[in-house]
Amino acid sequence: MNSVVNQRWQVGEVTITKLLELESVGGGEWILPEAKPENVKGIEWLYPDFMDEQGQLRFSVHALVLETPSLTIVVDTCVGNDKDRLPYRAWHQLQTEFLEDFAAAGFDRETVDVVLCTHLHVDHVGWNTMRVNDAWVPTFPNARYLLARDEFEHYRDTDEEFSATVFADSVQPVFDAGLVDQVETSHQVCEEVRLVPTVGHTPGHVSVQVDSGGARALITGDIVHHPCQLSRLHWESAADHNPPQAEATRRAVIAEHADTPTLVIGTHFAGYTGGHVVSDGDSYRLVKP
Repeated sequence: MNSVVNQRWQVGEVTITKLLELESVGGGEWILPEAKPENVKGIEWLYPDFMDEQGQLRFSVHALVLETPSLTIVVDTCVGNDKDRLPYRAWHQLQTEFLEDFAAAGFDRETVDVVLCTHLHVDHVGWNTMRVNDAWVPTFPNARYLLARDEFEHYRDTDEEFSATVFADSVQPVFDAGLVDQVETSHQVCEEVRLVPTVGHTPGHVSVQVDSGGARALITGDIVHHPCQLSRLHWESAADHNPPQAEATRRAVIAEHADTPTLVIGTHFAGYTGGHVVSDGDSYRLVKP
């Protein structure tokens, strides 16, 4: 395995590769207000993959590349370089080696067939575009960018300044290039890959389900930001558009896949990132596959 590849899983005939952009430790309360160190230290199974000894949460921003028999698919495109992301200083004007790592892992951005964004928040759309000669151009010029119609329309019409900035530099340019397909939240991408409607965090949020050779994987998107929410299902994200709906979605999806062979891959899970959800009293935990 190439050193830039953080993790790789085989789901039937589909290979899923995690490509890391950023990792962080601490400050989890800004996105999960109830996840203070004193509240998470008691969830002992989180250590060491998902929190440190002080109860500081570990987070990851990464893309997932799906290689199916017919398509190469990129799921969620992180934060991206060169972008105005204040007040989020840790994401502002990034200069990472994500594209170099993408190539070093054996992928060619020009041969990607499909880009899927689980939703249109800042850390899921950034590498949709790249800066070339003071213009934002599609990073994956030969791909179809599949965006849930409800999600696209919500953020196209937003009057919230930060979201409008993100849409303008990371979504509008691929739309203007004629590369966007607006799809339903249950869209079948190919024989092995389909979208699953998981609204609540955003109006058109989707997860991504992979079924191949009798095996299944689920890429969560942000229905779960951190594994601590498996143990505390009622902990909401500060970024949830509709918190009650987001919690209901989280409970339903986790219950559906708990105690099954489904490989659950967290879009922001650090550590082993993908695992099996198992019952743990009246809640759940994630175990290594």
